[in-house]
Amino acid sequence: MNVSALLWPNQPYINIFGVKIYGYALIIVCGMIAAFFVISTLFKRRNMSPDLFLTYFVVGLPIAIVTTRLFYCITSGMHISLWFNFESIREGGLSIVGGIIGGTASVFVTSYVKKVNFFRVGDCVVVGLLLAQSIGRWGNFVNQEVYGGVVTNEALQFFPFAVFIEDTGNWHYAFFFYESMVTLTAAILLFINAWKNGKKPNGVNSACYFIVYGLVRSIMEPLRDGEFILNGGGVPWSLVLSLCMLFGGIIWLFLLLYFNKKKEGKWFGSVHGDQYGITKFLGDTKDEVAYLNNVNMMCKIYPENYTEKPEKEEKKA
Repeated sequence: MNVSALLWPNQPYINIFGVKIYGYALIIVCGMIAAFFVISTLFKRRNMSPDLFLTYFVVGLPIAIVTTRLFYCITSGMHISLWFNFESIREGGLSIVGGIIGGTASVFVTSYVKKVNFFRVGDCVVVGLLLAQSIGRWGNFVNQEVYGGVVTNEALQFFPFAVFIEDTGNWHYAFFFYESMVTLTAAILLFINAWKNGKKPNGVNSACYFIVYGLVRSIMEPLRDGEFILNGGGVPWSLVLSLCMLFGGIIWLFLLLYFNKKKEGKWFGSVHGDQYGITKFLGDTKDEVAYLNNVNMMCKIYPENYTEKPEKEEKKA
């Protein structure tokens, strides 16, 4: 296994028993794993069971992967015969926007079937999604893609401000790095909010995700090298969808706070009722028992709603 091959611009893969595992794929998988643990932890913290999260994960991940590919194929004008052709897939062709669309749809449908508040689940999922996207952008570094214009000032030709691209022989603005750092910062801030703030209304984190990601992509897309802009039919699809996410997120956030203010008397929380939006325990089944634990913030606020875990189950756990 030649790990150093990961950093070779013309050979971004490792070779395991004759099988090429590309560095981009490895980084994407690392992002998925990190997102899995973050979202699972937030589910526990925000009074939902890990089993419920597994249901969302098993349903949502395959759908998001397929729509990530489909969005790229459709908007790039690729012939339908190549959409899921094995060799074509190995050559690349994914769109994060497509994954967001598919992931959002799967969370919505699963929430409807499970009779779970879509916004409450989304507030956890978007944190892991931002983290995965931040990590995934380093796959662009491995592949030497998603960069900006040429940096002509020699004093600025250093990483991470700029990145040297072998194919062009020039230093370019390291857009992948800028986006990675912005999304990582947003992930940390939204994680802190989800960890510490359980007050109504649910959906604030979700709205902020669309605002942040829509804003970042709306700024970055027009500045990227034309080779990496999806413009099937002459329409810059990623930019269009990014703008939709930005303005949709702003409207979403305003409506959430407006209706909470109207119903509860405050922008956040409640004047005359339970100020928390996560008081009710949500399990994967109706019979699932809510046990006391140190992670769930509601256990400290409403301990009377939870039971001690039997010793036998504690040992099994």
